[in-house]
Amino acid sequence: MKIVKVKLGKRSYPIYIGVDLSALGPVLTRHCPNTHKTIIVTNELLSELYGEILEKSLKTVGYQVRTILVPDGEKYKTLEQAEKLYQSLLKEKIERFSPIIALGGGVIGDLTGFVSATFLRGLPLVQVPTTLVAQVDSSIGGKVGIDLPEGKNLVGAFYQPTFVWIDLKVLETLALEEMRNGFAEVIKYGIIQEAKFFNYLEMWVSDVGHLSLKFLEEIVYRSCKIKSEIVQKDECERTGLRRILNFGHTLGHVLEALTKYRIYKHGEAVSIGMVGATKIAEKMKLIKKEEAERIVNLLKKVELPTNWPKKYKLEKVYPYLEHDKKVKNGKINFVLPVKIGQVIVRNDVPKKILNKVLK
Repeated sequence: MKIVKVKLGKRSYPIYIGVDLSALGPVLTRHCPNTHKTIIVTNELLSELYGEILEKSLKTVGYQVRTILVPDGEKYKTLEQAEKLYQSLLKEKIERFSPIIALGGGVIGDLTGFVSATFLRGLPLVQVPTTLVAQVDSSIGGKVGIDLPEGKNLVGAFYQPTFVWIDLKVLETLALEEMRNGFAEVIKYGIIQEAKFFNYLEMWVSDVGHLSLKFLEEIVYRSCKIKSEIVQKDECERTGLRRILNFGHTLGHVLEALTKYRIYKHGEAVSIGMVGATKIAEKMKLIKKEEAERIVNLLKKVELPTNWPKKYKLEKVYPYLEHDKKVKNGKINFVLPVKIGQVIVRNDVPKKILNKVLK
């Protein structure tokens, strides 16, 4: 087991990596000692795979456990679904100290986190991520939220979990495309912050479908550590540092919204977005061609998509960009690489360059 500590004063919390679902109960009693009732929010498939193991762990230490099932998929990360969860919590007579456990990927973590942040003005939240993208990214840092038709995560909050519990063995049941999906976020960390990590991935990543638990533990640990260090310095995106975590997400979120969250998985959209941002940087002469090629090649190596779909021209893309959360004073901010291991935020990307990249 490895532990990454996210140091945020009174909101500090640990990320436990390489642990067992069956061991969560005793740890929860230490972190949430003032209640004997807890709720698991998950989907039907994950409940079948892991629900019994998790419930047994919680009941063994005295918790009354209720599992609430939610539909799977980004299209269900809505106000309507949040309201259904509120009603379920009311029905179960959940109190302010009752922990809510999010067992799932990014959608379940975001939705459950948003409900936890807002119900009774805040319930203890435990993130139990079951996808690689959730383990290295969405379960960490406190961003929770839901989508609107106009864009992704437009309603939300910064709400830190009580702790994050990462059982790497759950990745063994993950579909190959979901593993690739997660690697987009893993590769992102090397590009934005740590060139050595990028080099490590270049050297050792080959067949994403056959990775050892030891290798997975290493990449999850290093990804969590990089993100936690950034979050510690800029928890609520006040200084601008945390914005670098959005590398690839500006165009990626647009692509997800344009396709109604039905065609591209989050990591696939982010991969295409990272390539788009890299091409913008190259055309603005911010990054050398050789460095840009290494970024694209590593994404291709794990078989992630890298090409922007030609049918989505600038005139379709721009209205979504204007709703992006990173817009400031009416200007669209792009996170752009200047070399592997370093990015900058620019709000002066010419439309003609953006138009060329999207063709």
